[in-house]
Amino acid sequence: MTRSKPFEIHTLGFLQDPEQVATYLEESYADGGEELFQLALRNVAKAQEGGVKGVAAAAGLNRENLYRALSKSGNPQSKTIQKVLDALGIEVQMHFVPKEAAHKL
Repeated sequence: MTRSKPFEIHTLGFLQDPEQVATYLEESYADGGEELFQLALRNVAKAQEGGVKGVAAAAGLNRENLYRALSKSGNPQSKTIQKVLDALGIEVQMHFVPKEAAHKL
């Protein structure tokens, strides 16, 4: 009998497509802020070829530190997030608006 992969890995297959990754990360941040974004980024890293270890290598980061930064209790620095996003081929484009304008949208 062959062993199957954990269920979670099967559900993350769509996160290898950069378009899907970008949408997933954007919606995660919009819906749940930094905490949900961090979870989503961890899921994306796990779903990549080579997993978190491969993403860490591509980003020039220490694997253990990346695991810790993306953990539930982690607090990654913005430069760590930027390196991970660069390794994933994702670019952040943001804009700033006054709060009252944001509520009118």
